[in-house]
Amino acid sequence: MHSHAELIERFYACFEKRDGAGMVQCYHANIVFSDPVFPLLRGPQAGAMWRMLCAQAREFTLSVSGIQADETAGRAHWEARYLFGATGRRVHNKIDARFQFQDGRIIRHIDHFNFWRWSRMALGPTGLLLGWSPMVKNKVRRQAAKSLAKHRERLER
Repeated sequence: MHSHAELIERFYACFEKRDGAGMVQCYHANIVFSDPVFPLLRGPQAGAMWRMLCAQAREFTLSVSGIQADETAGRAHWEARYLFGATGRRVHNKIDARFQFQDGRIIRHIDHFNFWRWSRMALGPTGLLLGWSPMVKNKVRRQAAKSLAKHRERLER
């Protein structure tokens, strides 16, 4: 197994244990992260997001499959089950991740998932009716950014 595949395995093993600090150790200092909720996080922002998600996780389980990597790029499929904090609703999110590596660390991490599918579970009727819309997606993004800013502020105290 390529060392970068082992790095991806370590990243998700830390996530499964809700070890945000361990996840951050897998990232390069210049990490760029993106997903439908957090469209662009760089450096410490990405690490703070994982720390926040680990700290807030309720009834969380994780499964990972399809890990592949070579010298420059990698991929994985992962599924998370949890209670969404804002609504208390159960979510089963299915994510495809793509990675790029530099200096033995993850330098770029892009997660893809169906936002409408996620919003139907996380937001209930609002997600079902409007989860496809830019209005709802942008509202979720604003709330997520606000939560991340508050979490980073607490970390810096």
